[in-house]
Amino acid sequence: MESRADILITTIVVIFLFAALCAALALVTVALRRPTTVLLTVAGGLVVLCFLIVSVLPYNVPLLFRAALAILGVALSVLGGNPFSRWALAAADGGRTEEGTRGGILVELMAERAQPREEEILRGGTAIGYLERSAVALSILAGFPAVIAIIVALKGIGRFTELATPAARERFIVGTLASLLWASTAAGMVWLAIW
Repeated sequence: MESRADILITTIVVIFLFAALCAALALVTVALRRPTTVLLTVAGGLVVLCFLIVSVLPYNVPLLFRAALAILGVALSVLGGNPFSRWALAAADGGRTEEGTRGGILVELMAERAQPREEEILRGGTAIGYLERSAVALSILAGFPAVIAIIVALKGIGRFTELATPAARERFIVGTLASLLWASTAAGMVWLAIW
């Protein structure tokens, strides 16, 4: 049976986790329009702080709060990955890669007549990213993180033909890793808190 001190500490920890994750979710939601280093650093710092807290403190979170933290963690994983990935992509190429009108990137391809033409590749990356992070977060919370390997393999196979240029390969790798890092960290922290 838990003592009053344990119940009080558990309550404080759960309230802090909930408030910190809500704050991180609010920050990444604001960053959806324009990812900024400050917003993403604070949001990432809150997630890492929560991760450290649940790693160190051995308190059991009550069932109702587990459900709330799971929902909040999945939302944070899915939404936060978008601005974090876009920020990482901009940092990787210095903002030189031009985005197309359909969500892809514009690359210069050589035509048969030696006249280069511009083509938009990697379209639908935003939608794919949301689905990818949803699957990653849910697989971690369900206790099957090996599913992440299947997600990455499917994504690589689906994009294989579009990865002919160095810019496309770099964008694919950086975007995928940033997205997976964010989703895995947020979902992993929640998994530690609820299991």
